[in-house]
Amino acid sequence: MAEGPPDSIAEDVGRALAEDLGRGDLTAALVPAQTNARASISCRETAVLCGTPWADAVFARLDRRVRTEWLLRDGDPVAAGQEIGRLIGPARAILTGERTALNFLQVLSGTATATRAYADAIAGTGCTLLDTRKTLPGLRAAQKYAVRCGGGRNHRMGLYDAVLIKENHIAAAGGIGAALAEARRRAGGRPVEIEVETLAQLDEALQAGAERLLLDNFSLDELSQAAGVARDWRGATGREVWLEASGGVDLAGVRRIAATGVDFVSVGALTKHLRSIDLSLRFR
Repeated sequence: MAEGPPDSIAEDVGRALAEDLGRGDLTAALVPAQTNARASISCRETAVLCGTPWADAVFARLDRRVRTEWLLRDGDPVAAGQEIGRLIGPARAILTGERTALNFLQVLSGTATATRAYADAIAGTGCTLLDTRKTLPGLRAAQKYAVRCGGGRNHRMGLYDAVLIKENHIAAAGGIGAALAEARRRAGGRPVEIEVETLAQLDEALQAGAERLLLDNFSLDELSQAAGVARDWRGATGREVWLEASGGVDLAGVRRIAATGVDFVSVGALTKHLRSIDLSLRFR
C-alpha cells in the first residue's frame, strides 16, 4: 500500500467546491431538503482506483450525514463495470458533490492507472519508475500520491526539497563544475542531481563529483554506455553513482530504456498526459 494521502485534501476540496458552487447549487435545491438517497459509484473501464479520501472529504464538507462505503481501496485494480463505492444520505448533498467527487476520482485514478502500466512494463529490470514536476497546477501532492498508488516512486516534490541542475542552470552558473560546487554548498544535505546531454558531459560531471545524474534524451546505446561508465566509477572509486533516464519516454519503449542498466526512469506522461477514468454515480 502506498504512503498515505497528503495533508492538502481539505484545501484541494475547498477550492474545487468553491469553483463549482459559487453562491449555491440551483439545481439540487429542486429536491426537497428532507429527501434521502442511496447511490452507487461504478467504473466503466479497467483501471486502478485512487482518490477516495478526496471524495470522502467532498461529501463530509457538504453534509456530514452523507456516509460513504468503499468496496475497494486506493491502489486496487478495478474491472470494467465494477462497483467501487456506495453513498447514503441527504440527496441534495450527494447531488451537489457528485461532479466534484467524481472529478477527483477520475483524475487521480487516471494517474494511478497510467503509472501501473509503466510500472508493470519495467517489472523485473531492477529500474525504478519516477514521476516529475509536470503535474496539474494545485494538485501536485494529490497526483504524486496517485503515482505511489500506481506503483511508482516520487521524484522531488518541488524546488525546495532537492536540487536538480538542468542545462540552463549550468549555462547561467558557468559550467558543470561551478554549478555542482555551488549546489553542494547551498543544498544543506538535500539531494543534488545534475542533467547531462552527452557522454562527455557525463564524464565531466563525474570528475566534478556528481553522484546522481539525469541522462537527458540519450539513445539506448548511449544509456548502455553510461551504465557501464557508472559501474566502472563505482568499482574504481567506491562512490555511489545513480543514473536516471529521462526525455521522450513512452510506454512502448520504457522497458528497453530500463533494461540498459540505468537505476531510474522518470516519466512526465504519468501526470502530464492525463486521461481521466470513466466513472459513474447513479441513484439506486
